[in-house]
Amino acid sequence: MILLSVAGWYTFSGRGAGWLPQDSWGPWREKRVENWSVRIRVNSWSDAAEAYVHIGKAEDFTMKAYGRPSTATTVMDGTRFTLTPGGEVTGQRSREYGAR
Repeated sequence: MILLSVAGWYTFSGRGAGWLPQDSWGPWREKRVENWSVRIRVNSWSDAAEAYVHIGKAEDFTMKAYGRPSTATTVMDGTRFTLTPGGEVTGQRSREYGAR
């Protein structure tokens, strides 16, 4: 019983979102952040979100916020992205590359 409870908490808290079925993920939505294109989807069963970030064919990466925020910094222009499990994504360009 305890093992089942721990497994349920792990999965539905967002930390085990990678194990959930594709049908539990909402549709991809588009957003522009600091000249980057971002596609975001949120899991309807757990506290989790995924984002695909890209700028043309120059650079792309995937972020996974499973139960806690995820951060990544681009190589191309030093933009630091943060994705929350609720699906909010923000980006801030490094001063070195001309932050606003």
